[in-house]
Order: sequence, then structure tokens, then C-alpha cells
Amino acid sequence: MSLRDILKMGDARLLRMAEPVQAFDTPALHALIADMRETMAAVNGAGLAAPQIGVNLQVVIFGSAARNPRYPDRPLVPQTVLINPVIVPLGPDEEEDWEGCLSVPGLRGVVPRWSRIRYTGVDERGQPIDRTVDGFHARVVQHECDHLIGKLYPMRVRDFSRFGFTEILFPQISAAEDD
Repeated sequence: MSLRDILKMGDARLLRMAEPVQAFDTPALHALIADMRETMAAVNGAGLAAPQIGVNLQVVIFGSAARNPRYPDRPLVPQTVLINPVIVPLGPDEEEDWEGCLSVPGLRGVVPRWSRIRYTGVDERGQPIDRTVDGFHARVVQHECDHLIGKLYPMRVRDFSRFGFTEILFPQISAAEDD
């Protein structure tokens, strides 16, 4: 396992369409996921997509077994490896809420997301995943899967009066991120 550098907004690699994973339960895939977990944990991430570390594959990880200091008031999301995901919105309803991103450090913005979704895909062993979720869980999955289609959350912000520096908007979170 090793920490990987997280690409920042402006790096063209973040704008690519990620390729589907073809082989599962391989040493290379397990090593990638281990690196992603270590990298995400080191920066208190709620999720991480392979393109954020320069790997152009449809792999995302998300969730935590403990409260995340970057999102202290949010419910826990189960730790998940999701490969080759498909997201289907369940109804027309959207929710707006604040988001941040490891590839857009120091900023937060209000982003609309589908309120309730079904996501499918497979885990690292090729076993099927099929979940229906809402709330923060649905938001995290949509955010991470956006990275697989070359989208960063600022591309979804509709009102830039609700976009700014975390240290100004949320000083208590900013202090936790500096710990």
C-alpha cells in the first residue's frame, strides 16, 4: 500500500471518461484499492475515485466506519468498493446540499443531486452490488461516480453565491481539516 497524489482541478486527466474494469480479483486491482483506501483515509475523504489518483478506471470507494471530521454532521455510509457503476435516479426529486472534493481542496459549494437513487455495479471480486439509497449516501455515490465521467462538483453548481472557501463558510470544518 502507498499514498497516492490526488490530482487537482485543472489537471486534464480529471476530465477523461474512465474505462470499465475488465478483470476482477487480481493483485493489481487489490493493490489499487488498497492505495485508494490509504489515500482517502490520510485526508479524511468521504470517497475517492480512481481518476483522482490518475488511474483511468471505473473504480470508486466511499464510506467510513467512523464519523468523518470533514462531514461531522452526516450519517455513516457503509464502506464500499464500487466498480463499473450504473446510477438510476428514482424519481424526479433533487436535493441541494454542500459538497467538497479532495480534487478541489479548500472550497465548498451547494450542488443539486438526485434525492433517491439505485446504484449497481460489482465489488473488487466481481460480486454484484445493487442498492437503493437516499440522503448523504446517495450524494456521495453520485459525487464519486461523477469523477468517472470527467465531472467535478463545481461543474454542477447552479448558484455561485453558494460557493466559496471552506475556511470562510465553515470555520469549524476548516479547523478539523487542518488537524
